[in-house]
Amino acid sequence: MTGFLDSILLFGAPLLQLTIGLIPAAWANARSRWIGRMAEVLALGALLCAVLAGIRFWRQGAESFGWMPSASSATRYLVIDGFVNHVTLLMLLLVSFVGVIVTRYSRNYLDGDHNQGRFHKWLAMTLSAILWLIVSGNLLMFALAWMATSLSLHQLLVFYPERPAAVLAAHKKFVASRLGDLSLLTAVVLIATTLHTLSFGQLYLELASWQGSYPASLRIAALLVVLSAGLKSAQFPFHGWLIQVMEAPTPVSALLHAGIVNAGAFLVIRMSPVMAHAPVAQAILVVVGLVTLALASLVMLTQTSIKVSLAWSTTAQMGFMLLECGFGLYSLAMLHLVAHSLYKAHAFLSSGSGVDAFRGPVLPHASETLQPLRMVLVLLAGSMITYAIAHGYGILPETQPGLLAVSTIIAIAVSQLLLQSLTAMSGRVLLSSGVGLAIVVAVAYFGLHQVFEGVLQSSVMPVSPAHDGLQTGLALTVVAVFMLLFVVQEILRCQPAMLGRSVWVHLYNGLYIDVYFTRMLQKIWPAPTPAPETKPSSLAALRS
Repeated sequence: MTGFLDSILLFGAPLLQLTIGLIPAAWANARSRWIGRMAEVLALGALLCAVLAGIRFWRQGAESFGWMPSASSATRYLVIDGFVNHVTLLMLLLVSFVGVIVTRYSRNYLDGDHNQGRFHKWLAMTLSAILWLIVSGNLLMFALAWMATSLSLHQLLVFYPERPAAVLAAHKKFVASRLGDLSLLTAVVLIATTLHTLSFGQLYLELASWQGSYPASLRIAALLVVLSAGLKSAQFPFHGWLIQVMEAPTPVSALLHAGIVNAGAFLVIRMSPVMAHAPVAQAILVVVGLVTLALASLVMLTQTSIKVSLAWSTTAQMGFMLLECGFGLYSLAMLHLVAHSLYKAHAFLSSGSGVDAFRGPVLPHASETLQPLRMVLVLLAGSMITYAIAHGYGILPETQPGLLAVSTIIAIAVSQLLLQSLTAMSGRVLLSSGVGLAIVVAVAYFGLHQVFEGVLQSSVMPVSPAHDGLQTGLALTVVAVFMLLFVVQEILRCQPAMLGRSVWVHLYNGLYIDVYFTRMLQKIWPAPTPAPETKPSSLAALRS
């Protein structure tokens, strides 16, 4: 009886969302208001199941149990089972909570739309697929949920099929997702043929005690996991679709940026046992994430559209998250994932009010000229604050080069906070508030990292040691790139003319990287062209 109740708690959240998702679209449109209310009620029910599952399983650690097990050896991979650890519970609570907020927002946002029922159907189906992905206990079930998430999301991205830009972006997302699906399925086959299991529980047990050389098949599987994660999280150079899906309804953007795009990092975290023994795959994650966040963080500063700027911000954050995974900092990546999801859900759902911020009074800046000496002094001060706090938490360069590189990124962020405070405030106010706020930010960041490290210690593979100086070299590269970004961002903020108008234009257009993919896709799978507007006759014009 206890096992049955455990199954109900774990699978209750995706099953409740699936109830709405299985309703035919025409029937849902005919009863759109009722469907909207039911979708909200069942989303609250899914959140309740997630909370009860968290209470039930939190202190038990990792646990695998079957819902529909198969005893036949020929079909031992065809099972529906769950895998519960602290990563599962955090993600289950997070997605269920965001699902409630997005579903509630959608009722008002789409009120009166003739396809409102169909929207709620596919929104619930997408949420159900994400929740199945989270609770999946074996890799085959995980891969099927991975594909279902993308296919359901596609229906939301083309919710307005008369918009060519929306359809083109959906086509790009569809192609990238199918490549990611193929990569993940191939990795699943390689893991199954090598370890003769697809169970996450068995996978963790076998690879945690692995001795000897790592099989080439698992190294290839790790590379395929990196490719699939990069495609799902819109990493360079396949990031264009994420920037261009703004034609979809705002709740779709919120769900995509707050939930689905994070699936790439979740995949790497879930596959941490495979990744922990593959240094080349880890290094590729670091490089791809670094290139993506460097490009996106610069392009973001040139954008004039609030939602487009948020989209570039998401791309940069996904790069940062995968960079953390590449260094083996899975608990830190999980902290980043939770914080980013909550922030982006709020940012997109409140983006309509963003214009109001420009109508309010703004504090005058004492100086907007570039002052190199001030930048150097502030950077030194921010670094001293951050490294002193990091040292207090036991972060040392010889044992954790990746974490030290991330600490440098925090030091630069603290320095930017100090620089903005110094520009806008007097010296005495700076000392009492700016420095104090910087210390609070650094302490909170490293403190939360320690909390997540303790909570997730048994749910992910520990940080592996440096591989022949590879991680140390990557860490130094990350530090150098972020130092350069700090300088370039200050130039763009204070004196963009120093870089020239052409640089600003090129950055505004994303360095035209996505143009080549757009041209290629338009030849293979063109988006519909808008119907030409019919001009009224001369008699009709006179009557009007």
